[in-house]
Amino acid sequence: MNNKPSIYYKIADSQEEMEQIHRLNYETFVEEIPQHDKSQEQRLVDRFHEENTYWIAKQDNRLIGMVALRGIRPFSLDQKLGAVDHYLPDDAKPCEVRLLSVRREYRGKRVFFGLLQQVVASCLQQDYTCVLISGTVRQARLYRHIGFKPFGPLIGTENAKYQPMLLTKEYFTSAGKLFDQMTQVEKEPFSIRLLPGPVSMHPKVEEAWAMPATSHRSDSFCKEISSLQMELKQLTGATHVQLAIGTGTLANELIAAQLSRLGGKGLILSNGEFGERLAEQAKRWQLDVLHMQKRWDEPLVVNEVEELVKQHPDIRWLWTVHCETSTGYLYPLEELKSLCEQQEIRLCLDACSSFGTVPSDFSNVYMASAVSGKGLGSYPGLAIVLHQDSVSPDASLPAYLDLGLYEKSGTVPFTHSSNSVSALQAAITHHRFPDPLFATEIRNRLTDAGLEVLGHDRYSPGILTIALPSKIEARAVGDALKAKGIEISYESDYLLKRNWIQIALMGDVNPLKVKKAITELIKTLMSA
Repeated sequence: MNNKPSIYYKIADSQEEMEQIHRLNYETFVEEIPQHDKSQEQRLVDRFHEENTYWIAKQDNRLIGMVALRGIRPFSLDQKLGAVDHYLPDDAKPCEVRLLSVRREYRGKRVFFGLLQQVVASCLQQDYTCVLISGTVRQARLYRHIGFKPFGPLIGTENAKYQPMLLTKEYFTSAGKLFDQMTQVEKEPFSIRLLPGPVSMHPKVEEAWAMPATSHRSDSFCKEISSLQMELKQLTGATHVQLAIGTGTLANELIAAQLSRLGGKGLILSNGEFGERLAEQAKRWQLDVLHMQKRWDEPLVVNEVEELVKQHPDIRWLWTVHCETSTGYLYPLEELKSLCEQQEIRLCLDACSSFGTVPSDFSNVYMASAVSGKGLGSYPGLAIVLHQDSVSPDASLPAYLDLGLYEKSGTVPFTHSSNSVSALQAAITHHRFPDPLFATEIRNRLTDAGLEVLGHDRYSPGILTIALPSKIEARAVGDALKAKGIEISYESDYLLKRNWIQIALMGDVNPLKVKKAITELIKTLMSA
């Protein structure tokens, strides 16, 4: 996989991005092209700043290119040439493009044409029929190649001369195709991550992660984690939320520690790898537990659970996965909640693969574990416990596993990662649940190709599990796809043992790229 941070294009929308625009504006149009006087601030705010729409190119959190689009008259060219209408086609709806700048180390076709490509697409969307620019004389030939036509006399100063130019709507489409051709040779190799973790992330999540770290005792961090806890409560209906540095396993250890305080008998349900892991954790905590162990991917019948509960009236809690990651099976949450409420049993969930993947109501759930990665679309590293009742500290528990200490602190009791918290908050802001219809479309494509996909449409839309025929090795398929830039899940022991592969539609995935990856997957399997 190519680990170099990707270049992406967007409309500037934050104060930080605006400040970077002013700095690049100064570097370009004061220091490099002397159009304005120098200043100690080394920032230049454009006179039309409040009316500009800025398309920018970024890599990591750094602005590497920009261009301004504006459709309000008078234009800059109106002020320099007089009204420009007599140069324009009849009934033209013009806009003006200015301040096109790319940092020196990124100059070349890719970023330059990428910015112009965004502008042309934006003009089409807003029904503009004509784009005006003031092209530097040294770049006039390049602009002509794209389709811009010169008009009027040269403008500017002796040291910075510009040629007024225009691009009409009839050239928009052909210009867009030309941009594609000119950037094609420099496009990054195709890559997509279709894993249940780590997942593909929204650029804003990557930006938040790259921000300077702050102290976990600072006011700003405390406010941020309080805001994050509130958002997580609103997403789930939970009453309390605690966050620790760790994985889903740690979140489940925090829950197991609380179950050890309850006493009485518990019931664990499983039909796959992660339900069985809960049973193993309960054993390590020496919990008194019954284990209703189904065959892998065997559906759960709630009536059978109810019958078992009636046979053992001393059962005080029930612990199960919500989404079984190893298969994609989705447990019937509402039915289990109803059963536990009727029988006065505390329901606990491992929701690590369901939270953020399927809309879920965790109100009246005693405790649920979740993580920052997977469905929420951030980096792994935060263990989340959502709980219904207030929890008090317990000195008999290991401090790091004492959920009461987390609640008592009000924020976090131990050293924490501000980068992880900021990234998760950004992920929630840009979060979208996987589209069940799209998951069904992909499922149907796979089955139409003769592949066995576990389950049906009621399984999680975030995980599709494919059982390969014995003549095709899961590792060989996964390795072949990885060489093509396509990461799927296949390397876990439980998958290799069963010759299964998985497609995870979690995080910030591009549907078009997913379809291309599925095409490559089918080709790979057909040629195996």
